[in-house]
Amino acid sequence: MTALVDPFQRAIRYLRVSVTDRCDFRCAYCMSENMTFLPKADLLSLEELDRMCSTFVELGVEKLRITGGEPLVRKGIMTFFHAMSRHLQTGALKELTVTTNGSQLGRYAQELAACGVRRINVSLDTLDPKKFAEITRWGRLPQVLEGIVAAKAAGLRVKINTVALKGFNEDELFSLLDWCAREDHDLTFIEVMPMGDMGGTDRLEQYWPLRDLRARLAERFTLTDLAERTGGPARYVRLEETGQKIGFITPLTHNFCESCNRVRLTCTGELYMCLGQEDVADLRAPLRASADNMALEQAIRAAIARKPKGHDFDYSRQKITGQMTRHMSHTGG
Repeated sequence: MTALVDPFQRAIRYLRVSVTDRCDFRCAYCMSENMTFLPKADLLSLEELDRMCSTFVELGVEKLRITGGEPLVRKGIMTFFHAMSRHLQTGALKELTVTTNGSQLGRYAQELAACGVRRINVSLDTLDPKKFAEITRWGRLPQVLEGIVAAKAAGLRVKINTVALKGFNEDELFSLLDWCAREDHDLTFIEVMPMGDMGGTDRLEQYWPLRDLRARLAERFTLTDLAERTGGPARYVRLEETGQKIGFITPLTHNFCESCNRVRLTCTGELYMCLGQEDVADLRAPLRASADNMALEQAIRAAIARKPKGHDFDYSRQKITGQMTRHMSHTGG
């Protein structure tokens, strides 16, 4: 079967799948406090998610990242992970992984490992319980830290994803580094992206360019750029004094689109070919129109043929351009 290749000769090997728009947190840069969630009838069933993802795997996707909202709050979600594990067993799928807020890891870490998950990303922006409650609105830091301990005990490699927020966690840069070094977690910093209406929150007030963060690291450490890629947008450095690997995801200060090999599927069957563009393809209709996958495969190929060269995010002129109207929780990060 012919692999998925976009108009710029990038082979699509990586699918991010949002299995729910719901979350047990309300992180201030991700969603508004009073969210209106989708009716459950609009969501793809777990069986439909299986069929959709399996079709992508047949078309050459080798990495599946399961996201949300918070993916582990979806009722029955482990049924889906068990179903996807068959593709790991055949070798068609090289990696099955999860991005989570960590709140449910205490319940599910062992089962995720049993399904073949080897690495997880945990979103964590502060180690201060009071600030954590502030930024997540509903979250409790001890529950997340306990979940991370459970993940390590289950043999999962944990990567911490920290959104760089000016005036919020700038003062925790080195304490986060030290904690990750002690716990043997990888750490990736992410620039805040202009996604969704935050009810008055000014994105420019939140925006901490990672070039500034990197410069602060360079005052204390020797930074060596690494050629390593994990299939996502991060660029990595090694801190020579500690041996730590630090990632930077910089959609704004450094456009990483030239190597983009991924697309995003929402929990309603919408395919976004680019996080920073509004163009979307409806895959739910062809999925439900026929018991075979011919129409679905054609719709996927037609969508990939529209994948743009890159996004339009821009903060450089002291105003936000390219802002997306949808929340991050809708697309799954």
